[in-house]
Amino acid sequence: MSAKWKEYQEKNQDRFLSEMIDLLRIPSISAKSEHKEDMLRCAEAVKKSLLEAGCERAEVMPTKGYPVVYGEKIISKDAPTVLVYGHYDVQPADPLELWHSGPFDPIIKDGKVFARGSADDKGQFYMHVKALELMSKTNTLTTNIKFLIEGEEEVGSPNLGVFVADNKNLLKADVILISDSAMLSMENPSLDTGVRGLSYIEVEVTGANRDLHSGTYGGAVANPITILSKMIASCHDENNHITIPGFYDDVVEAGPDERALINKAPFNEANYKSEIGIKELWGEKGFSTYERTGIRPTLEVNGIWGGYTGEGAKTVLPSKAYAKISARLVPNQSASIITKKLIDYFTSIAPASVQVKAQLHHGGEPYMTPIDSKGYIAAAKAIEKTFGKTPIPVRGGGSIPICSILEKELGIKIVFMGFGLDNDNLHSPNEKYNIENFFKGIETIPYFHHYFAQPG
Repeated sequence: MSAKWKEYQEKNQDRFLSEMIDLLRIPSISAKSEHKEDMLRCAEAVKKSLLEAGCERAEVMPTKGYPVVYGEKIISKDAPTVLVYGHYDVQPADPLELWHSGPFDPIIKDGKVFARGSADDKGQFYMHVKALELMSKTNTLTTNIKFLIEGEEEVGSPNLGVFVADNKNLLKADVILISDSAMLSMENPSLDTGVRGLSYIEVEVTGANRDLHSGTYGGAVANPITILSKMIASCHDENNHITIPGFYDDVVEAGPDERALINKAPFNEANYKSEIGIKELWGEKGFSTYERTGIRPTLEVNGIWGGYTGEGAKTVLPSKAYAKISARLVPNQSASIITKKLIDYFTSIAPASVQVKAQLHHGGEPYMTPIDSKGYIAAAKAIEKTFGKTPIPVRGGGSIPICSILEKELGIKIVFMGFGLDNDNLHSPNEKYNIENFFKGIETIPYFHHYFAQPG
């Protein structure tokens, strides 16, 4: 099999790359309504790619929001079934001025494809499409394969839960396989054992009933930006520990064995800082960088604005200030509970000089994959086969809100097998995906199906 797979991939890899790049050209931004037609066009393109890859059935299926693309290749009712999840929507490209090239005009530079969605998640789910083609064309497929590619992951998957609940029979499978994550490096491959949950809120602070002249009213009327800044600053103490009452109540502390395993992963602090252009690391005291980004919950300000931000000066005391704030959650924390704690905190500490409103944007629960599950073992064997190294189990720092819902509704475990890298600039300007990683994923994924189909 391996010889057939290698030969087919070598003959077709230029086409594989070209097809992935074509998909990246579509500005499928789910957060912006002006891209509705682009979203629908992208869904149809995904459907077409599934049919061409070997799916016997592929459909664009409606939800109350953007559609889901479903596809399947069924070889036998007795074969195990793998459900591949991914998403065709992408983050907004703003700020555009920081991109070195057009976010939807992909370019190849230094062995990398630069474009929005290249690593998150078009480039990664497309590996599975091409892996299906490879196995179908070489008559080596050992599992049934189903695809669930949604269009609203970047806005919290608000409609996918209902879709999954309504289509349990259609989506029936033995394992869910997701490539929407990263590995440590190509030299030190890893597998995520879980992802963090998410609580995302927006805070609005109102002072006076209109913008005021800062010379006339400054010093006598509260400045909402100042108040909001103080409120945000109060969320961490001198050890960068989160001060929200009860925030850590349900956190399951990682034991010494797990912490030791996490910290076995190679880490070059100098390179880490250099890569992102900082001089000093920041974070919760008493934990390493990998622990802070994997096993510990965090609280971050994702955006803050108010007052005059245009060219030149305008001396106003603004009427309103806003902030978008997210918490990343670890196992046993509840998104709904944390959201309530965040909202209660910001509304309770507000001084009488302002009014504060806080509301939920979206959220999702944390998720853990047992490393002794059949799916994880198959993924580890596949990685070891193509990389020549046993993958290091790590916890992912990002969030995939739908994971807990998928397991609850379908009753099966999820395996994370991502081929991105932490420096792929996800959600940032100049997002990229290494071509080497793209091809390595296509090479590795068939082995997952091979090992998962084996008895035991």
